[in-house]
Amino acid sequence: MSQAPLQHRARKRFGQNFLRDLGIISRIIRAIGPAKGDRLIEIGPGQGALTAPLLEATGELEVVELDRDLIPGLRVQFFNYPGFVIHEGDALKFDFKALKGDGPALRVVGNLPYNISTPLIVHLLGMGTAIRDMHFMLQKEVVERLAAEPGGTDYGRFTVMAQYYCQVEQLFIVPPEAFVPRPKVDSAIVRLTPFDTLPHPASDPALLFELVKLAFGQRRKTLRNNLKGRVSSETLEALEIDPGRRPQTLTVAEYVKIANHVAQAEALEAERGEQG
Repeated sequence: MSQAPLQHRARKRFGQNFLRDLGIISRIIRAIGPAKGDRLIEIGPGQGALTAPLLEATGELEVVELDRDLIPGLRVQFFNYPGFVIHEGDALKFDFKALKGDGPALRVVGNLPYNISTPLIVHLLGMGTAIRDMHFMLQKEVVERLAAEPGGTDYGRFTVMAQYYCQVEQLFIVPPEAFVPRPKVDSAIVRLTPFDTLPHPASDPALLFELVKLAFGQRRKTLRNNLKGRVSSETLEALEIDPGRRPQTLTVAEYVKIANHVAQAEALEAERGEQG
């Protein structure tokens, strides 16, 4: 058993909202399904709302916490768990791949501050097979963007990047009254499960996301306009993609199809240049 959390005033600059609703906490833990032997990493444990039941389930947990004032309280609260490890630092700069080492893939969880959720998820997507799955509490609109289907207003660059690497599942909504202090918006729980094998592999992922960024540069304009100078209308037509379509209507597979064609064409052009 852990001790009761020490009192701590939430800090606006860290985007802190502490989860208090025991029913929501139990529901999150059931969704995660922690088991003995899991390599669990919690980002931003705060006052230990999720930390305590995760430790009770597995006996081992590593956390990444930026707020130095919270760390002494966490050490006191969970002093009787020798498998509890605190990494003091910024999760945005943390090398989760190095943390995994030769061990099992990481299971990452957290109630993420709204102000860093998008860049942090982008950072984690780059960790590849180091991560087995991720369960996050995020602002509801961020979860809707992650899980969006092509054609909707929520579908964008972030959606394509996340769904290129992961299966995305929106699990359930968490209301503001579950937190102290109360945020002004609803939150939601999302599960991100990196693919063992990418369903639509890009030969050059950096090129893929460059083209996706260009495509979404002006959402109301067509691919013909947004990709002008990089991908011609003739090329799109040859790939059986209507250049009059708008960026939010394309699937991940279609974006990969364009990127792989461009990568192949550029490689051939470079080869001819060397031969010439």
